Amino acid sequence: MAREMLGIDIGGSGIKGAPVDLSGGAFARERFRIDTPRPAKPKAVAKVIAEIVDHFGWDGPVGVTYPGVVIDGVAMSAANVSRHWLGVDAAALFADVTGRPVTLLNDADAAGIAEMRLGAGRDRPGTVVLLTLGTGIGSALFTDGVLVPNTEFGHIQIGGKDAELRASAKARTEHDLGWAKWARRLSEYMAHLEALISPSLIIVGGGVSRKSEHFLPLIEGVRAEIVPARLVNNAGIVGAAMAAAAAHPAETARPAAPEVRASGATGGQQREPGTAEAAR
Repeated sequence: MAREMLGIDIGGSGIKGAPVDLSGGAFARERFRIDTPRPAKPKAVAKVIAEIVDHFGWDGPVGVTYPGVVIDGVAMSAANVSRHWLGVDAAALFADVTGRPVTLLNDADAAGIAEMRLGAGRDRPGTVVLLTLGTGIGSALFTDGVLVPNTEFGHIQIGGKDAELRASAKARTEHDLGWAKWARRLSEYMAHLEALISPSLIIVGGGVSRKSEHFLPLIEGVRAEIVPARLVNNAGIVGAAMAAAAAHPAETARPAAPEVRASGATGGQQREPGTAEAAR
């Protein structure tokens, strides 16, 4: 019998979720998506989270991603969302509106967990970084398979500005950049990042990774191997489900792979603070 957990990914344009077959990372049911509210304030987003849970008739724990720093279920940054999120115990808010235990983690960290377990980072030792290119640039950093959470490398300063303002997928479309010009900006950013953390592997995720053949071969001046994410834009949902399953092992069958832990809140239960881990 398949072990399933519901994962929900909060994005800049849409909030999407699906029950995930934990044995392989495939969606057990078709993904369900609702446009992100405008403005995307906490209560409005929480209502959408509840709609997705109700859509699937889900009665167990839920994993949810947040596009920013998350510490013990609390949103600690809001670079690409409403400032109303700052200091909000989002995990407790979502648990309250859904009536389900909720594990909350950074969106790029969730994607990284999935890619390290099932995707391009599987069985890769050393320093690995996943970059999600979307509205901003999210990042997930791993050393020998262990996640260092909330890195937020998209906010590295290059030329006095956050790197994501020049090199995100949103920046490419807003500035009408061709693939070659955008690749030059990505090259500058990745070379700068490489000088700081010396990764052996850079995984490029986000929806634009579906078109990786147009820009990855054009990146220059970076020593690390650069590969597209295998789970593409589904990695956030999959990683969120994995984190929830790890936080609530009694709600699923015994895991066949090493545990993934993520900080979050579990409704009225005790939180599980600490770092998150991804199996290699």
